[in-house]
Amino acid sequence: MSRNILFLFLFSLLMTVCGLATMPPLDRDEPRFVQATKQMVETGDYVDIRFQQASRYQKPIGIYWLQSAAVALSGKGAEAPIWVYRLVSALGIAIAVAAIAWTGANLFGTSAGLAAGLVMAAIFATAFEGRDAKTDAMLLACCVLAQGALAQIYVASRRKEAVASHLPWIFWAAQGAAILIKGPIAPLLSALTVVVLFAFERDWRWLSKLKAARGLALVLLIVLPWLILITWKSSGAFLQQAVGKDMLGKVAQGEESHGLPPGFYMLTYSLFMWPFGLIAVGAGLQALNRLRDDPRLRFCLAWYIPFWLLFELIPTKLPHYVLPAYPGMALLVGWLLTLQPQEANAPLRRWQNWLWWATAFGFVLVTAGLAVLCVAAPIHFAGTFSWWSIPAAAAALAAGYLGFSRQLQVPLGRIAAVTICAGIAYALLFGVIAPSLKPIWMSPQIEAAVRANRPCETTVLASADYHEPSLVFLVGTNTILTDVDGAAQHLLADPACALALAPIGEEKKLDGLLAGQSASRVARIDGINYSSGDRLSLGLYRIAK
Repeated sequence: MSRNILFLFLFSLLMTVCGLATMPPLDRDEPRFVQATKQMVETGDYVDIRFQQASRYQKPIGIYWLQSAAVALSGKGAEAPIWVYRLVSALGIAIAVAAIAWTGANLFGTSAGLAAGLVMAAIFATAFEGRDAKTDAMLLACCVLAQGALAQIYVASRRKEAVASHLPWIFWAAQGAAILIKGPIAPLLSALTVVVLFAFERDWRWLSKLKAARGLALVLLIVLPWLILITWKSSGAFLQQAVGKDMLGKVAQGEESHGLPPGFYMLTYSLFMWPFGLIAVGAGLQALNRLRDDPRLRFCLAWYIPFWLLFELIPTKLPHYVLPAYPGMALLVGWLLTLQPQEANAPLRRWQNWLWWATAFGFVLVTAGLAVLCVAAPIHFAGTFSWWSIPAAAAALAAGYLGFSRQLQVPLGRIAAVTICAGIAYALLFGVIAPSLKPIWMSPQIEAAVRANRPCETTVLASADYHEPSLVFLVGTNTILTDVDGAAQHLLADPACALALAPIGEEKKLDGLLAGQSASRVARIDGINYSSGDRLSLGLYRIAK
């Protein structure tokens, strides 16, 4: 079993490596995280969290500390490129993959653990989050470790077996780390699982195996020191913003333009569980039909269903919010391998057949969409055909073909083949095709123009109207986000060294604000701001000599 876990850990890292360095910073969340970490490195302040001069108190400190450690190990300091920060996310996914394999092997057997690990390594959600320097990949790792330990404690108690002494410590340490990374998500997941299990069984006694007193002391030891420091340093602003505004605001109403009705996660399931969404639904439906017979299945369903339902009801929705629930489905794919084929492929009920075919429809749409995206994106955005599109689309179609099985039980060899095909598709999509879409990556183009036309080592850029966080990370913490008036004042304040970025259509206005001087355009950047969907033509200016 240990060899399988090590293999899956290394395999997951290999699956994620393509695209870590070639994908530019992904606006808008990723650059906010990495820029805050960069400022910690620049200032040496590892308690406060800031984006330029503004406080950034939406999330706790954990991910910033981990990214800071990656930067320190790289030896590149504040100049570390984006891939260094993303290593933390790649590591988080690899830990999650290894942890679900560990859990599956202990619940259902070695082959089941291997299958669950392959599923987690290959789904689109982990492929994307492993290449995105945010909280969600490392949060997933903590959730799987906590839930995996909880599952083994629960099952051992139901079987009246001794609980391994290390399991409670893994559970509580993972909870503490998860709180330090993204607040109460992991405790919420575990609490929902426990509540649903109690509702089904009316038995709390197994929870004594968690050794809650010592465990909660460990959680406090992990969380409290920084929480006390940041509460003191921010005069209470961290708790007010993180809890009062960010967390409760998302529960009460749609925040950050992400308010959506229930059903959103059902619609996005086929993409974020691709290419195993259909296989997982089949396994989940068979598990529902055996819910009363096997406590292991009860745990897996209690892991997924209540968490998914709760987040369907919360107004603020983003696809990655339900990522911590997906491992419960991966375990069921592994479980189905342990049954005899006749038992595993038993007929479903009528409503279950409808759900399976609806999922199959979504699965086919996503597979076709990914293949079309690989071919059409370079043509549409870059105006050129990429030969890499052919193997990328072929790999996506192959993964879709292999992942569409009329038999609910899918052999381990086929699961491995689906994983490999999906990995090839991701490597080409994230590592080659997406980075080649130059028009949508405006911040790297601006950075290149600034670097080529920087008149002084101390040059600072003022950007009018284009305020993407990636620009601050790439060009420098001192970058000024302003309007045309502010850009003109910046040029006048330092005529020898200052640079300004402004829309081409505002060039005359910029000239008129320069008090008798004129702006010389030294570069032009045309492209699409994919965050807003706007086509932009920007000029890079300095005071004409």
